[in-house]
Amino acid sequence: MSTAPVTPPTSAPAVHLRVPTDEDALSWHRVFDDPQVMEFFGGRSSELSAYEELTARQRRHDAELGYCLWTVTDAEDAVLGFTGAQPWPHTHYGPVGATEIGWRLGRAAWGRGYATAAARTTLERIRAAGVGEVVAMVHSRNARSMAVAERLGMRRAESYATPRGQEAVCFRLEL
Repeated sequence: MSTAPVTPPTSAPAVHLRVPTDEDALSWHRVFDDPQVMEFFGGRSSELSAYEELTARQRRHDAELGYCLWTVTDAEDAVLGFTGAQPWPHTHYGPVGATEIGWRLGRAAWGRGYATAAARTTLERIRAAGVGEVVAMVHSRNARSMAVAERLGMRRAESYATPRGQEAVCFRLEL
């Protein structure tokens, strides 16, 4: 009788989440300056000033709400990208009024479990902050992000057309 080899479960990589600093704007700009990373976000990285504004807004969210898009670092404190939650930022489409969970990592961190590990930590933190439900808006062709949402236990719900005419799938999870 032969038995197939058993693959031991892999453990989640060590990730740390912190409120983004002024310096993180430059780090985000650097790790996202890759057409593959930005494929579903317009194809190119934003200007540094956009990341400076984004990190400042996330510090305000953290102070006011107790959560934000946090900077994700690895065990060596290298910036990998961000994950976290924020109020859905659009008023003209999508799940208006919802709390959105999201993640974006530099390509060097892809396929290593960082996004899922960081998103699970995010869910713990926002549940503790009293959030009852989250959504994740994912471009309909972004298989990697859809897989992360599914690993988190999120259910595929409605779809929306974005202002760019693309389809975004809304995943939902009650906390």
